[in-house]
Amino acid sequence: MADPTEPAPPGRVTAAAAAAAEETEDLNEAALALKGINMLLNNGFKESDELFRLYRSHSPLMSFGASFVSFLNAMMTFEEEKMQMAFEDLKATERLCESENSGVIETIKNKFRRNVMDRLQRQIIIADCQVYLAVLSFIKQELSSYIKGGWILRKAWKMYNKCYSDITHLQEGRRRRSSEQKVAAAPPPSTPPSSASSSDAPGHGRSSSPASSRSPRAHGIDPEALERLKGAVSFGYGLFHLCISMVPPHLLKIVNLLGFPGDRLQGLAALAYASESKDMKAPLATLALLWYHTVVQPFFALDGTDTQAGLREAKSILQQREAVYPNSSLFMFFKGRVQRLEITCALTSFRNALDLASGQREIQHVCLYEIVCQGSTGNLEGAVAVFMEVDGLFKRKNNQIELFAMKRAEKLRTPSLTRELCVLSVIEILYLWKALPNCSPAKLQAMTQVLRGIDDASSAGLKNLLLGAINGCLQNADEAVQLFHLAARDEVGRLSNSYVQPYACYELGCVLLSSPEASSAEKGRMLMLQAKEDYGGYDFENRLHVRIHSALPSMRAAPPPP
Repeated sequence: MADPTEPAPPGRVTAAAAAAAEETEDLNEAALALKGINMLLNNGFKESDELFRLYRSHSPLMSFGASFVSFLNAMMTFEEEKMQMAFEDLKATERLCESENSGVIETIKNKFRRNVMDRLQRQIIIADCQVYLAVLSFIKQELSSYIKGGWILRKAWKMYNKCYSDITHLQEGRRRRSSEQKVAAAPPPSTPPSSASSSDAPGHGRSSSPASSRSPRAHGIDPEALERLKGAVSFGYGLFHLCISMVPPHLLKIVNLLGFPGDRLQGLAALAYASESKDMKAPLATLALLWYHTVVQPFFALDGTDTQAGLREAKSILQQREAVYPNSSLFMFFKGRVQRLEITCALTSFRNALDLASGQREIQHVCLYEIVCQGSTGNLEGAVAVFMEVDGLFKRKNNQIELFAMKRAEKLRTPSLTRELCVLSVIEILYLWKALPNCSPAKLQAMTQVLRGIDDASSAGLKNLLLGAINGCLQNADEAVQLFHLAARDEVGRLSNSYVQPYACYELGCVLLSSPEASSAEKGRMLMLQAKEDYGGYDFENRLHVRIHSALPSMRAAPPPP
């Protein structure tokens, strides 16, 4: 069977791609590019690739669409050949955007639009290409590649920032002129009847007003095209702000040196704008928002104890887009994420996403990892079968989640697997993704009973960490403190659960920091710093550093000890 992610051979176009091209023949390139991305997200990877390549030489925008599909293909497979192809495609798009003799310029009639709108379009595409080239450079994991990638990102950010500012300025100028035109076109408040009748005479009608005679494309700028360009630049601009805002403190100085900002709210606002635009990156901005609300927010505990933050937004986005992406494996996966955070029917959604993601290894991998929870329902044979599939999906030796999944699968895929150990793994997942506070008190009590019945020395530290977290959710602060102390002192299970000790210090610090007693708050502050500085090389280390980074403002706001 052919690999669905394999690019189409040159000159060969499937019926679906040909039909899409025929349907969109009379549409502009922006609509055609958006159609190609929507086709991609509805599992039509090959059809999308063929459509973009069919029109690749038509314009820089379609060239970028083809390069993006090539880049996504490389990221999903991590095959050297496909990564090299993506690099060459992105560089080709860059060269096309930098050329002054491309075909698209010859078709643009308005000189001002050619000099402004097309220039902005090309700069945004160049910045997008540079971001993806930087990602390809980082994957090489060489010092020179990191340095090169960092400077490429710096250049891309400057272009995003400049384009964002220029487009915003153009929009404000249009709104100001529109407001002035409405004022100029309005009749005086005390117009005498004779004046009114004279305005109806030939040569004095409303159409002769200088303000009203201007078309929506005044000054050569199409307002719809301007809105689309704002959406195009808002994707990269917002993603930069959002990602930099989550950088751990020990990397923040380097990032600041490169000149990157990090305003989370501004990033979210820009992505929301992009997701509602008619640009080809609108669906990607939607996916970025879903990723933030269902993975990043709970993953990094960015909103402290507010575990419901983002769930309403994610559910709203999914409901709005359900008709457009009814069978998208990506959207089905995010639906499962929302359901899991709410502890509902996530397993069905993850299975549907797994079936729909035929040939898309990365999506298959995360779905299989999520399906580990079926062991807690008593289906131990099904759980072991899933664990056996993990090996075949292992691709990157430096990926934390893959390494963690491998270690867990190796430990659990044994004939002696018990339901209790499956429940332990499920609770561990709920803890790592900050979903425990969404469980009802009755379910938390049931988890407590199962955990207390586990007698496994290698899991003692993890068990106490999870029990401490559950007691924290149940407002049993004193018992939570004792359990976190036990977990922080665990040495036996350190090899199999390396993250338990630093996470226990962090959790203990969080509890003590919330204490009204100054001495307890000071102990909490010290434990938080200990978790940050005294441990290294454990699972999900960066995630804990981001959580500590997020807690720093409250630490600074705490009153100093007497």
